[in-house]
Amino acid sequence: MEFAVVVLPLIAAAIAGLLQRWIGTRGAATVTTSSMAASALLAALIALDLALGGEARTVRLVTWIDSHGLVAAWSVRIDRLTAVMMVQVTAISAAVHLYATGYMAHDPHRARFMATLSLFTVFMLVLVTADDLLQLYAGWEGIGLCSYLLIGFRTERKRATDAAIKSLIVNRVGDAALLLGLVGLYVLLGTVGLDGVARAAPALAGRTVAFAGVAVDAPTLIGLLLAVGAMAKSAQLGLHTWLPDAMAAPTPVSALVHGATMVAAGVFLLARLSPVFAEAPAVLAAVAVVGAVTAVVGATSALAQTDIKRVLAYSTMSQLGTMMVACGVAAYPAAIVHLVSHGVVKALLFLGVGSVIRAMSDEHDLRLMGGLWRLIPVTYGLMWIGCLALAGVPGLAGFYSRGLISSAAWAAGAPVGAAAYGLGVLTAAVTGLATWRLLLMAFHGAPRANERVMAHVEESPITMTVPLVVLALGAILSGRLLADGLAGPDQAAVWGATLALGPDAPAVSVPAWVVWAPVAAALAGGLAAVGLFGRDTGRGARIAAAVRPLDRALGRCWFFDDLYRTLLVRPVHGVGAWLWRVGDLKLIDAYGPDGAAGAVRRLAAAASRLQSGYLYHYAFAVLVGMVALVAVALIAVW
Repeated sequence: MEFAVVVLPLIAAAIAGLLQRWIGTRGAATVTTSSMAASALLAALIALDLALGGEARTVRLVTWIDSHGLVAAWSVRIDRLTAVMMVQVTAISAAVHLYATGYMAHDPHRARFMATLSLFTVFMLVLVTADDLLQLYAGWEGIGLCSYLLIGFRTERKRATDAAIKSLIVNRVGDAALLLGLVGLYVLLGTVGLDGVARAAPALAGRTVAFAGVAVDAPTLIGLLLAVGAMAKSAQLGLHTWLPDAMAAPTPVSALVHGATMVAAGVFLLARLSPVFAEAPAVLAAVAVVGAVTAVVGATSALAQTDIKRVLAYSTMSQLGTMMVACGVAAYPAAIVHLVSHGVVKALLFLGVGSVIRAMSDEHDLRLMGGLWRLIPVTYGLMWIGCLALAGVPGLAGFYSRGLISSAAWAAGAPVGAAAYGLGVLTAAVTGLATWRLLLMAFHGAPRANERVMAHVEESPITMTVPLVVLALGAILSGRLLADGLAGPDQAAVWGATLALGPDAPAVSVPAWVVWAPVAAALAGGLAAVGLFGRDTGRGARIAAAVRPLDRALGRCWFFDDLYRTLLVRPVHGVGAWLWRVGDLKLIDAYGPDGAAGAVRRLAAAASRLQSGYLYHYAFAVLVGMVALVAVALIAVW
């Protein structure tokens, strides 16, 4: 059963990708969707078995490296962290697959899309079920490759291909750091098995390694390299610029990337290798600080976006920062709970936004929407559930996970914990403002689109609304269930040695206001959005015009892209252009292929001038030749 969870989507991806000529696009969609649903069911059964007292286990498939003591096998590792991630990945992916059958119904390349979507999920499953560092890295690289293929799926759109290349290049930075960190772990600990790494991690304490000729604390260096890898995948500040541009992908891809796969990988990595990070407290403090600042930057950037998908993209960046704060204070159960609950909520919101975009004839600009709540009431109601859950309204998923993280940050104490908590409250307020702004601008007020577009607005088909309903139920029910089951008072017994819990686990005692302050801030932000956009949807535009420099800074995510373009992209392009002009054209081509070809052309032109067509010219040439031969013969005899 464990093996089938991973293999069923892989077989379906192969069938849809290789046999699409015979089974057609509908057959490809049916095969991939049904296999993903079966995989989700099996994952739920595995998680239920563990919850009822089943034992953690590892199913080894095949040994693929056995060389000089290095042994690596493709395995399916089943423990509580794997089980939680398997359920999240397969359930959300199944919902996205079903949604995509309707959303991509008229796309001529739907079979390729569904195959790549399934392959994306397969590599995420390879990552979360890995039992050693090599399989973990293989899954890590696989999701990076599939994200490139899916973000650039619309190959006829330059914006999509540019976004795919940007995603690949930015993530190369993190991938290189991760690879160095994993190699460092093997060199220092002598094992690639995750259990062996966890057992040997305390041996890193006090060890140093030579780095750039300087003795560096080994766990700090290894932890920093691993953290950079996680931050790139999870779009933390400085390595976040790929995430908003990835919205060029079709909406089902955005839902899967933000809800269950790529951005979740970084948080999962920190949790899986938590025994290593336990030996590097300075790295964890840095992770918490970067996460808190990322949360604020992402939330504030969402305020000024006019593309409806980019609002959610920056919101995801903000929530990922919140998860990193939890990891930074070693509250890994809280991070996992928020990872799962946010994944469900964000998948719901992205798929809901996809329904809005479809209803608006592929329009993404919030300024050209409005008046939709009567025309697509199902989508409207489900979007409200998603936004309230994201804002942390009591009773919904976001309330419980946000409360866990707020408590953990406050309990961590000054200065890191207090700063993270304060920034978290600010993030909650801005998140409430940004998400309710999206709802009010898209659904309320007078219609701002032209009559031709509004005449075609209709509710999405059942293949698109059913996944929304399922995800909405998850947003309502999952929070309390996950918080009690994974981060309750007995969390130490639940997780065992899987996670290196902080010193305050399993229970944190904080004043009630610590939990409720972020909720009050989020509701205050939402009420501010109602005041700004509830009746007069043009008021936001007038405020933006009044604070044009700030609005421009927020709209461009505090000019990070501009900074990179100035400091990195343009200088690299300039050096490349100079090398092309001087090195390629004037040296390599001039004295290589072009030079040789030019010499042959000149020689041929000179030889062709001998072919004049006059008989006396040819007779003279024969005479000269004969004289030359006679001269050579006489010289030789002499």
